[in-house]
Amino acid sequence: MSATVLSDPSGSAEAANETVRCECCGFAEECTQGYIDRVREKFLGRWICGLCAEAVKDEILRSSVSMEEAMDRHVAFCGKFRSAAAAPPPTAEDFMAAVRQLLLRRRGLDSPREMRSMPNSPRNGGGRGRRVALARSGSCTSDFGSLK
Repeated sequence: MSATVLSDPSGSAEAANETVRCECCGFAEECTQGYIDRVREKFLGRWICGLCAEAVKDEILRSSVSMEEAMDRHVAFCGKFRSAAAAPPPTAEDFMAAVRQLLLRRRGLDSPREMRSMPNSPRNGGGRGRRVALARSGSCTSDFGSLK
C-alpha cells in the first residue's frame, strides 16, 4: 500500500501550525488554521479538542439537547472538575508542620516505646528463654457423645 501526500497549492500559510487551547478542558494542541476554523464552525465558534468534541456529541445523543446546551454542560463539567482537582498550594505553616512530624518520628517521640506490637522481642531482652504454651482443654468430640 502506498500513501498519497496531498499538498496545498496556496502555500505554507495554511500549513503553518498554531497552538490552540481547548475551551473546555484546557488541553493545548498544535493545529493548522484550516482545522481550527472547521472545528470552530462546527462547535459554535469555540475551539475544543477531539475528546471534548466526542463528549459533546455523546451529550447531544444521550440527552437530546441542542449543540449549545451540550457545549454549556460540558464546559461547566470541565470547570467543576478542574476546580476540584486543583488543591491549594501548601503554606509555610504546612511545611513546618510536616517537618516537625518527620523530626518527631525520627526521634521516636511520636510512638512511645511501651506500645510495641511484640513486647517480648529478643532485641529488648524480654521473654528470653520463656515459652508460653497453649493449654489444651481436651477434644470436643467427647461432648458430642453425651448428646445421644
